[in-house]
This record gives sequence, C-alpha cells and structure tokens, in this order.
Amino acid sequence: MISSENQRSLSPARSVAAAAEPASSSPFRTARPRSLWRDAMNRFARNKIAIGGAVIVAVLVVIAIIGPFISPYDYARQDYLATNLSPSGDHWLGTDALGRDYLTRLMMGGRTAFLLSLWVVAITTILGVLLGAAAGYLGGWVDAVIMRVGDAFMAFPHLLLALFFAGAIRPPVAKWLANYDVFRENSYLVDYAIVFGALSVVGWSAMARLMRAQIMMLRRQEYVTASQAIGASNWRIITRDLLPNAISPVVVTATASVAQVMVLESSLSFFGIGVRPPAASWGSMIGENLTTWQHSPHLLAAPAIVLAIAALAFNFIGDGLNDALDPRRQQ
Repeated sequence: MISSENQRSLSPARSVAAAAEPASSSPFRTARPRSLWRDAMNRFARNKIAIGGAVIVAVLVVIAIIGPFISPYDYARQDYLATNLSPSGDHWLGTDALGRDYLTRLMMGGRTAFLLSLWVVAITTILGVLLGAAAGYLGGWVDAVIMRVGDAFMAFPHLLLALFFAGAIRPPVAKWLANYDVFRENSYLVDYAIVFGALSVVGWSAMARLMRAQIMMLRRQEYVTASQAIGASNWRIITRDLLPNAISPVVVTATASVAQVMVLESSLSFFGIGVRPPAASWGSMIGENLTTWQHSPHLLAAPAIVLAIAALAFNFIGDGLNDALDPRRQQ
C-alpha cells in the first residue's frame, strides 16, 4: 500500500509544477558572459598609476569648469592699483602685471586647454579613422591619394605646421567670422576657431596611418570574406566588421594625443598666434611672464607646472589603456 506522502510525491501535478519552477532556484547559476571591454576596464582599474592619472584629470577638469564661477574675481578684470601682488589670502597666487587675479586666469586657462584639446582630438580621430579605414580597405588610388596627402603633413614638425596654418588662416578667418555677432562680441572665439582648425588639419594623418595598418591586417579575416560573399556593401563591412575590431589602438592613441594637442595649443598661444589675451591660456600666461620670473617666479611656474601635470596624467591614462586593451601584456 502506497502511503499518502508517496502519493503526493508521485502526483503528476506536483511533477509538472516542479519542472516549471524558475531556474533561479537551482543551486547552479549560469556564468555571465565575459566582455572584452569589461575585462579591459578591470585590468585598467588594477593599474594604480593609470587610476591616479584619471583622478588628476578629473580634478583638473572639475576645477576648470566650476572654478571661475565661484571665484570672486573676473579673469579679465584689470586692477592697476593691485599689480604684481604676492600670493596672499585675497589672491592665492597673487596678481599679474595688469592686476588680474592669477588663480582665476589659471583656471580659465585650464578650461581653454581641455576644451580645445578634447574637441581637436575628437575631430582628428573621426577624420583619421574614416580616411584610414577607406585607404586600408579600398586600396588602389584611394589609398595612394590619402596616404600621400598624409605623408605631406607628416613630413613637417607638427608645431611648425600648426604655426604656419594658424598664421596663414587668421586674417581671412577672422574677417569672415566678424560677420557674425557672436564672434564679433566675443573675440576669443575667433582664436578658438583658428587654433581648432590649425590643430585639426595637422593631427589627422597619424591616426589615419594607424587605422590603415589595422584595416589591412584585418581585411583578410574570414568574417570579412563572409560579408563580402553575401553582398554586404563596403560601408557596412568597414563600419560593422572592421572598425569594432580595430578600435582598441585608436582609443589608446586618442587618449595619449590629448596631451600632445594640449602642449601644441599652449605653444601656439606662447608664440602669440593661438589664444591671445584677454582670453586665458597656459601658453600665453607663460609667454607674458617670461621677463618677470626673477621677482615673480610663481607667475611662470604655476601654468608650466599645471600643464606638465595635465600632460603627464593623460600619458598615464594612455599607458594604462594600452596595457588594459592588450591581453598579451598581462603577467
């Protein structure tokens, strides 16, 4: 005779109900699929130097954004009764030869450096990736034209070429932009546009050459051949198959390029061709105080030190991303 407990255990309804129980009640859980980018970020998070660089950049960006708003002084306001003041409780970094608060100008110089550098790197990366991908995949005369133009740009030092472009395009560009009220009322925007254009023209060739090399290495892969076999367009193959697999070195190079562009922008401003006073730039601040370093060394040292720290921090981030996105570097 079957007991009542055994009857309940053999009940078809209970068996069906047990089979319909959610899988979450099982003691065995399915492992989450691993992601290339998740693994890379985990490796990046373990790199203390790269994290330190990211923290420094984040602090500098926050100071550059909110600093001028909370400062009691206008970065362009001149006070001829308070010129060349030493650092004090009222002016933490003193004032310059025109009586402008130096800390406020230093923070505004950071805003200029980060704004122009990030925009220039974004444009040069997009332009270089598209042109390099087209040259590497299509080949032929497209490759020849793009690479020869890129070689012409790379034949000159970037600083000299940027100085030439900035000096050559300033008169016509300034005259054209003067037709618009926003540029006429804010003259510093003209300087921003000129520096942005000059550095964008100079910087795309290196990124294009890097992307071309990546695409030429990947275009013989089986998945590319399969896409060609089903009749996929060149644009779809480049954007869906090739670019996602070649983006890692682009991310590393773009991050490291921010430091280079930041130094180039400061160099243009140092020579008086980039962002000019009353707008603030670390390069122009260094150039303005070259003759006063003997009695006011902090006016020269402050922008130079902050520029060096920012460039070094971006290089640390670039090195960390390079290690994180290349699994072969794991020890």
